[in-house]
Order: sequence, then structure tokens, then C-alpha cells
Amino acid sequence: MAQLWGGRFTKDTDRLVYNFNASISFDQKFFHQDVEGSIAHVVMLEKQGILTAEEKDAIVKGLTSIREDVDQGKLEITDEYEDVHSFVEANLISRIGDAGKKLHTGRSRNDQVALDMKLYTRAEVAAVDELLKELLTVVLDIMKANTETYMPGFTHLQKAQPITLAHHMGAYFEMFRRDRSRMQDIYKRMNYCPLGSGALAGTTYPLDRDYTASLLGFEGPTLNSMDSVADRDYVIEFLSALSTVMMHLSRFCEEIIIWNSNEYQFVEIDDAYSTGSSIMPQKKNPDIAELVRGKTGRVYGALMSILTTMKGIPLAYNKDMQEDKELTFDAIDTVKGCLALFTGMIRTMKFNEDIMAASAMNGFTNATDAADYLVNRGVPFRDAHSIIGKLVLTCIEKDKAIHEMTIEELKEISDVFEPDVFDAVSLKTCVEKRLTIGAPGPDAMNKVIALCEEYLKEK
Repeated sequence: MAQLWGGRFTKDTDRLVYNFNASISFDQKFFHQDVEGSIAHVVMLEKQGILTAEEKDAIVKGLTSIREDVDQGKLEITDEYEDVHSFVEANLISRIGDAGKKLHTGRSRNDQVALDMKLYTRAEVAAVDELLKELLTVVLDIMKANTETYMPGFTHLQKAQPITLAHHMGAYFEMFRRDRSRMQDIYKRMNYCPLGSGALAGTTYPLDRDYTASLLGFEGPTLNSMDSVADRDYVIEFLSALSTVMMHLSRFCEEIIIWNSNEYQFVEIDDAYSTGSSIMPQKKNPDIAELVRGKTGRVYGALMSILTTMKGIPLAYNKDMQEDKELTFDAIDTVKGCLALFTGMIRTMKFNEDIMAASAMNGFTNATDAADYLVNRGVPFRDAHSIIGKLVLTCIEKDKAIHEMTIEELKEISDVFEPDVFDAVSLKTCVEKRLTIGAPGPDAMNKVIALCEEYLKEK
């Protein structure tokens, strides 16, 4: 059992206790961050005269060789070691001798763990941000191609008013744009280096924490050594942002599942992103959309776990905080996988434009525009609302849409109707009349699309 401590103890740790305490099975995930942080640490130690140039060179060479051997499969990270830190240090000492024992000078596992977790999380925040940008690019492509693809807009899952597919997809563009802003906000706030904080009270060695921070790409050092080793706010913020990403993906998936149903037939999911039934040969199931929807709860669980873990921990470091890793790693991998698969699914998805337009026409989505038609001819809105309500009831009784009624049938309900009402309640007119920014009208939509294109170029 390779451990970085033991002088205080006269007996070996019970094997069950050792296994329960060990983290090597999951913290090996930030092996590269541990090596990166250790190299920066020894470079700083040499600059400050704490290590000689020869000692620094030997340690850096040793750490580099360990990293290369692991990457090439020549060296395996095994459960012989308590954690990834003891794996790196034990192998370093084995390779370069006593100089390796000086690696940990001015450093505690507490600030080492805090650094590794920050480096790992920071890289994953950037990776998720890139996946969101790719998703936004695909969403924008769909928007640009469908500014005149009419469909019903819904409230309460009831057809409400006619919109375009571009407008509907634009709503998700805004959601995922906000998700990116959260990633960028988290990155800025977390980007301060905890290394040099020691166990909780700093160190007596003359470390240059600003220099270490700059070597590792941080804005600067953290300013309180106790908070430095006890802080996992950035993990909580990241998991919260990931949960919001999954909520948005899940909402989108729910709509795709509905649209893919036999009753709607708005979309056809590509064969590469569908599965069949073992017993029903006609089935083509939206499994990817359903799995993304299902995995949302998994990510929520990781957030609730770390919130619950952190809620009762006194300053500074406590072993409870080791629980920040497994579920966080799983949540990150889950979200990245979901984003990649979802992006591929919607990129290859076919939209049945004729069916969408017919659905909009047959769901009384133009009822509001019919009421506006009456208002523009001097009918008070409340009276117009009542007249169109009676018109809809009549249409239901006759099994007709508004545009299928004759002018004579319309005049039986209100003599204000004239033949130009049919143009006023057409899908094209209903959509094009909505000109305010953010509305589905083509002029307004094209302005938004241009802004979205500019946003993706800048960020």
C-alpha cells in the first residue's frame, strides 16, 4: 500500500479501511493535471532558490517520463497506490532517487487536490462550452433554412398561433446561448490558483504564488488559504450549469419525441440515431432523445449529492470532500456525450414541412388573427374575441378550419367579415404581420439570425 504518510502510525491500515479511503480508482482521471501542477510547482521552487537547477531538471524530466510512459501504456496506474498523487510521487522517487522526495516541498495534498480538481474542471468547462457552440451552429443552420417553414406554436401543448420552425428553433438557440454564458462566467470566477495554500495555513517557504498561477494559466493566486483548500463552489456552479444544460436538452428531446410520434409526424429521425423493436417490426424508436431525457436525472443527482456533502463541512479540508469527484466526473462525461449525440441527431433529422404547415392550418392557430381582423374593422376586442369563439365552435361542428369556411358562412356569424378575411388569416399573413424583434415574421427573424451569426463568430 503506497502512501504519502505513515511516520505517526505504528500499525498498517486495515485493508478494508485502506480501500474505503483510497481514491485511485477515480482520481487517476486527473493524472495529467497532477503532473502539470507538479512541474509548475518545482519550476517555481527552483526560481525561489528552494530547489537547485539540477534538482528541478531531474524532477521535471522524471515527471515527463512518467507521463509519457502512462500515455504510451508502458506504465499502469493501479490500486497499489492510495491516490494519483502517491502514484506519481512514488514512481518519481523510484526513477530519480532522493531528488524526487523534494517534489512535495511547500505543498500539501490538500492544495494539490484542490489544484488538480480546478485544472480538470476548468478544462471540462471549456470543453462543454465548445460542444454547446457546435450545437448552436447546427441550430442556427436549421433556423436559416426554415424562416418560411410554418408550424403551430403551442401553449399547454395546445395549438396556439402559427410560427415558423426557425422561430421555434430560435428559442432553443437562446437557451443554449445562456448555457454558454454560464460556462464562461464560471471559468472566469474559478480561474484562481490554490497551490501554495498548504494544508490550510500556507507555508513558511518563500513561495511565489503569483508565478505559479501564471505558469498554470490562472488570473492569480487565491487569497485565503483556508478557503482555497475548502472551496468547491466552482464544482457546484459547474454541476448546476450542467443541470441547466440537461434541462434544456431534455425539453428539446421531449418535443422531438412528440414530433416523431405517429400522431404528429413533424420529424423523421435518421436511422443512425434510432432503434427498432425486438418484436414489432414497424417500430422506429427515438431512443437517443429518450436517453438524453432520462440521463438528465443522473446529472441532477450529482448536483444534489455535492450540495448535500458540502452543507455541513466546517473549515478547512475534510475527507468528505473526496466525494466531489466520482459523481462530478460522471456528470461531465454524461453531458458531453449527450451534447455530442443530440447535435448529431438534430443535424441529420428531417422536418416534414407540409405536415407541420397543415397542422398549423387545422388547429385554429389563426383565430387570434381573425379577431384582429375584426378589431381593425371597428369591432371592440372583447366582442371580436366572442365572435371568433363562436366561429371556432361552428367550425368544429362543421369539421372545417377557418379558411375552409365560405364567406356566406362567415357572414352568418358576423356581417363584418369580407372576402379579404381569407388573406388575413392565411399562415403567410399571420406570420409576416408579426414584425417586432423576437417575433416569427421573416424580417424580424432575419435580423435575429444575423445577430446569432455574429455572436458565433465572436465567441
